Parts: sequence; C-alpha cells; structure tokens
Amino acid sequence: MRNKRRALAVLRAAAALTSAALTSGALSGCATTHAVLIGHARPPISVDRVQIYLQPPDGKYEQIANLAASSRGSFAVTTQGKIDKVVERLKKQAASLGANGVLLHGVDSRSAGSLGAGVSTESETGHSPYGLGFGTSVFFSQESGDGVAIYVEPD
Repeated sequence: MRNKRRALAVLRAAAALTSAALTSGALSGCATTHAVLIGHARPPISVDRVQIYLQPPDGKYEQIANLAASSRGSFAVTTQGKIDKVVERLKKQAASLGANGVLLHGVDSRSAGSLGAGVSTESETGHSPYGLGFGTSVFFSQESGDGVAIYVEPD
C-alpha cells in the first residue's frame, strides 16, 4: 500500500512538472518576431491593410525588411493555429514598418523539445515478478516562418 501511495505521489509530481513546463513554454518572454531593415521604413499602418503574397506582386514594390516569426509563446495547439499565429505576427511586424505586404518565403515546423516522466512500483515484499508502471510524455513543437516586408505601389 505504501508503494502505491508513493507511486501516486510521483505521478502527481510528474503531472505537475508537465503542466509547469507547458505553462512556462507558453508564457516565455523570448522574442517571437525579428526584423532586419533592408530599405526605408514608412509610418505604421493598420494590420488589416497588410496582404500576404506567395510570389512577387505584378506591380512595382519596394523591399523594406527581412522578417522572421515563430508561434512560440502562443496558446495555439494545432499546427494550423500555430501557422496562423506566425502569419499574424509577420503581418503585425510589417504593418509597424509601414509595409502593406509580406512576400512569404515559407513556414515550417521545428521541435521545441519534449518532456517525459514515468514511475513503476513493485510488490510489497519486493520478490514478485509483477509490477505496475505509469508514464507520461509531452512533445513541444512550434511553427516558424520568414518573408520580406514590402510596400506595393498603388496602381
């Protein structure tokens, strides 16, 4: 009985550790966007005016900055939710530089780590070939993307 209580206590501790790792990863203060100016910034605009381009626009445009963003620190759980967060962050960064477009280079998945815990017990006498084991594991991943903030001249 004492081993069962000890196993339960270890499982609770492992669950608390897993929960704490999830929370600290979601609330970390690391930068999630990065911009390097390669042109001239303009006055900021509304994020709603920024368009995503998968290939260069037909009209004349000016390159403003190289951008990079990740889904790190977001509460998004699904891959699509993480991609949406990356695109949202790229658009926000572009808007702050006065760019009305982002020429998207790509978005990819990156491993952000994993956390595992396990416990096993044996019989009260310690001489039984039978035991009881429990385990848990959490895999952390994040999406990241990059592109170029551009200002597309109006037609």
